[in-house]
Amino acid sequence: MILAVDIGNSNIVIGCFENDTVLFIERLSTNQQCTALEYVISIKNILEINNTELSHIEGCIISSVVPSVTETVKEALERLTHTNVMTVGPGIKTGLRILLDNPVQLGSDRVADAVAAVNLYKAPLIIIDMGTATTVSVIDENKNYLGGMIIPGLRVSLDSLTMRTSQLPKIGIEPPKRVIGANTVDCMKSGIIYYSAAGIDGVIDRIEDTLGSTCTIVSTGGLAAKIIPFCKRNIIIDDQLLLKGLMIIYNKNKK
Repeated sequence: MILAVDIGNSNIVIGCFENDTVLFIERLSTNQQCTALEYVISIKNILEINNTELSHIEGCIISSVVPSVTETVKEALERLTHTNVMTVGPGIKTGLRILLDNPVQLGSDRVADAVAAVNLYKAPLIIIDMGTATTVSVIDENKNYLGGMIIPGLRVSLDSLTMRTSQLPKIGIEPPKRVIGANTVDCMKSGIIYYSAAGIDGVIDRIEDTLGSTCTIVSTGGLAAKIIPFCKRNIIIDDQLLLKGLMIIYNKNKK
């Protein structure tokens, strides 16, 4: 069994694989104040809840966009599993051709997303990862990573709206009763969901116009399921895309 861990700004997603099959996926809150021991306890509890023996863990791989947490989680995994923990970064083989001005700037989460996408779906590709930030990655027909976009995430946008206004309440990201809201809360829900969905449709149109070809669209991330169903474009939701990418990278680099 292999543990694949994605450290995001809001959540740490932990997936367990065996022979490329996902056994379970769980989430922890990302806490920069937690010690390695606290993460040991949390991860050990996750394994026990899912009836997974520590002795069956053969290796671990991490992607992270929170450098201050990376080493803490890596230490926790090493103490818990007594294996070498692989971290996605410079020196790791991905098989991905990155055509950015500075390829090192590409976040390890976007690398993992792209590696999974080029192995599982037909190029050209547009990958939309909806988390704390919404990221868009573009891969051409030759499977070159061209670049993309970084957009404020849904929750970031909502929090900014409520913090900067006196009378707008905090709300959950849930479907409104109708497109045209008849009260403040429904207006906010309709606004965030339909505006975001229309924005994604528009971004896809513009990228395809730039490439001059129709793309396979894949979306992932914790908020994808809340927004993508309201888009007009045909978009595949793959909640496990990033973890699948980590598993592929692990297999490329294991000794």
